[in-house]
Amino acid sequence: MTVIDAYDLVKRYRTGGETLEALGGVDFSLSAGEFVSIMGPSGSGKTTLLNILGLLATPTEGRLTLNGRDVTDLGDRKRTRLRKRTIGFVFQHFYLLPTLSAVENVEVPRLFDRDPGRTARAEDLLTRVGLGDRLDHRPDELSGGQKQRVAIARSLINDPTIVLADEPTGSLDRETGRQILDEFRRIADEQDVAIVAVTHDELVNEYVDRTVNLVDGTVGKEVLNA
Repeated sequence: MTVIDAYDLVKRYRTGGETLEALGGVDFSLSAGEFVSIMGPSGSGKTTLLNILGLLATPTEGRLTLNGRDVTDLGDRKRTRLRKRTIGFVFQHFYLLPTLSAVENVEVPRLFDRDPGRTARAEDLLTRVGLGDRLDHRPDELSGGQKQRVAIARSLINDPTIVLADEPTGSLDRETGRQILDEFRRIADEQDVAIVAVTHDELVNEYVDRTVNLVDGTVGKEVLNA
């Protein structure tokens, strides 16, 4: 099942009286359970594409469908609601709240929900990513890999169909990076969650189903991985 279809995405910004074209007509699709990396040099449009796929930005031209629904022209409120229900985010720098425990950090996206099962779900997710013995630890009591696992658990708290990861191994050493990528691979395979990782790290390509290369805002060579 296709969860994302992007057609001829163009994104232009006005800056200093000039127009900058960050994306120049990108087509992209993503299926349930697929793990895809997007690579390219700085300024190639990777983050811009990720922001559009994550409903954090709108394209100047083109069309985006999410789970078969055209979401190109949705207003801010509807985009926010749909993003919360459908998409999880993982970032390079974790963005954990330092005064909260691991469980509380995972619960953050659902803090305003009247859900009595919220804490139990957060604990279950942390256990799944190997942190069942770190539930009450604050971020300063966790290693870099453990912090990223908390961030992954947080991204899954709303049962998303898609997880978008921005340089997820960028702050990690090689061994820890492999552990995190193993976790992403397991989530894609066992939970049928579609994952997109924007990265400069070639290691990621050992774990993904395919790699999409962006060059100057357009899709270049695409590599399928066995």
